[in-house]
Amino acid sequence: MKAVTAVDAVNAGRAAVNVPRAWVELLRLPALFTVPGDALAGAAATGLRPNHRTLLAIGSSLCLYEAGMALNDWADRAEDAVERPERPLPSGRIAPPAALTAAAALTAAGLALASRAGRPSLAMAGALAGTVWAYDLGLKHTPAGPAAMATARGLDLLLGATATAGPGHGPRAQAAAPSAAALAAHTLAVTVVSRREAQGGSSAAPLAALATTTALARLIGAGRREGQARSTDGQALRTVAATGRQDSGTAVATDRMGLRSGVATDRVGLRSAVATDRDGLGTAVATDRESLRSAVATGRQALRGVLALAYVGTAAKPLFHAALNPSPPLTQRAVGGGIRAMIPLQAALAARAGAAGTALLTVALAPAARKFARKVSVT
Repeated sequence: MKAVTAVDAVNAGRAAVNVPRAWVELLRLPALFTVPGDALAGAAATGLRPNHRTLLAIGSSLCLYEAGMALNDWADRAEDAVERPERPLPSGRIAPPAALTAAAALTAAGLALASRAGRPSLAMAGALAGTVWAYDLGLKHTPAGPAAMATARGLDLLLGATATAGPGHGPRAQAAAPSAAALAAHTLAVTVVSRREAQGGSSAAPLAALATTTALARLIGAGRREGQARSTDGQALRTVAATGRQDSGTAVATDRMGLRSGVATDRVGLRSAVATDRDGLGTAVATDRESLRSAVATGRQALRGVLALAYVGTAAKPLFHAALNPSPPLTQRAVGGGIRAMIPLQAALAARAGAAGTALLTVALAPAARKFARKVSVT
């Protein structure tokens, strides 16, 4: 009798230890590192620095993302019982009603946080929450499923832009539309691959995702040489005009010197010397400023290029392997790589918007995402 009691106690202790682990698996906590970059990239696109409303948007995004994870497993519990019985719900480690309750509570928390950033942010968060619930409960297994997931990720970036800009600044938030479209395109490609992660057997989806990744990297990492050329030409034109004005002024001064007395000649000479010194100082300052702007532009371009390469490096290799051998393990690895690749993609979008600091802050999340993904699957 004592032996049975001891075994029961050991099993109960193991069950208690496994409860937090089960929730970590259900909510896919390592994937959370890919979420803050949405709001940060959105904030960068507005041309504003992240503020307290950006933090509210990040909190809202985290809650809504986790709500989607819990709701996803609740909706797929019968399917997972066949294809992935080790998942928390089919294995019995978490009860289905608990997962559904968590999804509802996290959704409410996400909407509450968004409301603190203003009505436009609440409206955007409401659209995002509606898309998440529609995807998990009905659209996931339809042809509209990947588009719905892509829409959700794009809305998440727009939530960050809307919150950062604040009420009454719609045009600034609208400037984030191209960044949202780029993130949505990546999400669409990865979601199409994920539809075969349990069965495998298709090389077309990984190849399409690989092509999408390459195209986005080239687009985001591309420099703005034409704009830089226009800036250089404009600077040259301004220099020529300034030289012409200086020569004209010298000629006029020379004519006047010929008509005035010696005292006037001395005064004009003094004024000419002072004017020459001022012109020289102004030219030197302008040159230094132009050199500084050029150095900053070069640094930003280099950062965009590095981040674009990091994005390709994270997503392309597992996608290529899945295309060569579309087995379930390699397909799941490709999906995981695509999810983690969102971090350097978000950082590259922030760098392209001119927010180098935000880009570096975002990409700093990548090592943690990679580390924890080795312990808990993000798919």
